[in-house]
Amino acid sequence: MASINEELLACLPDLRAYARSLTRNRHDADDLVQDAVVRMLNAADRYQPGTHFKAWAFTILRNRFLNEFVAKRRMTRAMDEEEMERLPVSARQEEGLELSDFQKVFHGLPEDHRSILTLVAGSGLPYEDVARVLGCAVGTVKSRVHRARAALFALLEEAHASQSATPRFHRTARAEDQRRGAR
Repeated sequence: MASINEELLACLPDLRAYARSLTRNRHDADDLVQDAVVRMLNAADRYQPGTHFKAWAFTILRNRFLNEFVAKRRMTRAMDEEEMERLPVSARQEEGLELSDFQKVFHGLPEDHRSILTLVAGSGLPYEDVARVLGCAVGTVKSRVHRARAALFALLEEAHASQSATPRFHRTARAEDQRRGAR
């Protein structure tokens, strides 16, 4: 059991990164990782030493997400742009804005694209292990990665084109009306 604890501690950052890509929310990701870790510790007797621990851990985390968090997400409603404009946003430097822009684009990808890119690029799992986590063939993983990268590239190009058309820091007509009314 001591080796499982060590391996679990070693892959926690990768589990958390994968959970964040799935949930799109830091707090939900932390809850998901915590729940998955509890399940891993309870199922430690079912782990087969000598197999790839990280793939086993990612499989548990993904299954937990699919079972609980997707159901939870269906119960929440999406906010429209008007509601989003009313949310307070802290000031950020240019690098933070670029990261935020990338995250928005990345989270605009379908869940299966985000998931595969996080497993391959974010966690550094080999295609064979990703195939085990997802329960599919290695060739399927490769084609999914290709499609996900192409979709990400297209969204980044689209975002870049729209940013070129409008300045980064502009006020909407509604925001300008609100500012004038506040004087």
